[in-house]
Amino acid sequence: MKISATLFAIALMAGQASASGDSVMSFYDLTANTLDGAPKKLSDYKGKVLVVVNTASQCGYTPQYAGLETLYENYKDKGLVVLGFPSNDFGGQEPGTAAEIKTFCEKKYNVTFPMFAKVKTKGEGQSPVYAFLVAKDGAPKWNFHKYVVGKDGQVTASFPSSVKPDSEELKSAIEAALKL
Repeated sequence: MKISATLFAIALMAGQASASGDSVMSFYDLTANTLDGAPKKLSDYKGKVLVVVNTASQCGYTPQYAGLETLYENYKDKGLVVLGFPSNDFGGQEPGTAAEIKTFCEKKYNVTFPMFAKVKTKGEGQSPVYAFLVAKDGAPKWNFHKYVVGKDGQVTASFPSSVKPDSEELKSAIEAALKL
């Protein structure tokens, strides 16, 4: 009888975990804070193709903000959204506050794509967004690593920092995801 009660309790807990959505099945199951500090359900982007990028304001790759904005402008009407996630994980190259990051992005690069609060992309305190991305397609090695997330919320490709936003390989991955 004691074993049956234990098995029942385990089954009940398993059912509660799945009913509460504890496991992340899609990028769109997540929520992240915007650069302004407001929670944003990533399900708001469901049905879109996303390019998720860990950004930094004091990096050799920082000029990629301009290319990311151009990519966003050129493809947003086709269903693409670029999402920027500032991170100070690599070389301490994003030390700024949310207000400083926002001002920098808007004034220096005219960024209009959605920017989110600074996150940890690796290690202790890793954001749920990056826990999901890393589990699907490996961890970023530096700032401006790009993940392409398909309309279904799954990672379809990833590109290291050295792959520029206007590269044919990134654009081909985006165009393939947009066709699905």
